[in-house]
Amino acid sequence: MSKQPQPNKPGSNKEFFIKYASLGSQLLAALGIGVFGGLQLDKWLHISPLFACVLPLLILTGIFYKLFRETSRKK
Repeated sequence: MSKQPQPNKPGSNKEFFIKYASLGSQLLAALGIGVFGGLQLDKWLHISPLFACVLPLLILTGIFYKLFRETSRKK
């Protein structure tokens, strides 16, 4: 008799790993898009690297806010 895989329990480690790996991926993707978009805006507006610095900081603020809300939810 072979053992059948058990469904994931609601509080399993796999669930937490997937949740936080997803948040980390979103952080990296958003920062990459923010830097790229900032550099393109700076090139288009002929400004020193203003937007290349400001956009990633705004994105970091938003991601940390989202992370704070996700981790402080009461069940």
